[in-house]
Amino acid sequence: QVQLVESGGGLVQPGDSLRLSCAASGLTFSAYDMGWFRQAPGQEREFVAATTRSGVSVDYAHSVEGRFTISRDNVKNEVYLEMTNLKPEDTARYYCAAIRGQTGVPPNIPSWYEHWGQGTQVTVSS
Repeated sequence: QVQLVESGGGLVQPGDSLRLSCAASGLTFSAYDMGWFRQAPGQEREFVAATTRSGVSVDYAHSVEGRFTISRDNVKNEVYLEMTNLKPEDTARYYCAAIRGQTGVPPNIPSWYEHWGQGTQVTVSS
């Protein structure tokens, strides 16, 4: 059974940083592309960042490019999202997701992903 467990969320002030982690089990982690998505109340789930199974190729939403960094550790079976210069509009529940890597291009469409975690809340407020 595939499990994705996110951690690291919290309440921070604008300009602060957070590091989210996602621990994967029940799958051959190095065979999966991994993505981070977020969803704010009343809004659709949106793409944040993704990495291919090797970690060589990454992609970011325009709104987070230059502030967020996705990385992975294929030994620990974890994927991370380093978030800096956080803004109130980054407030959302953040989810990690997994899809078997096929194309070599980081997938950014939520419906393509096969497995999802339960999410971790990030709130940016002064």
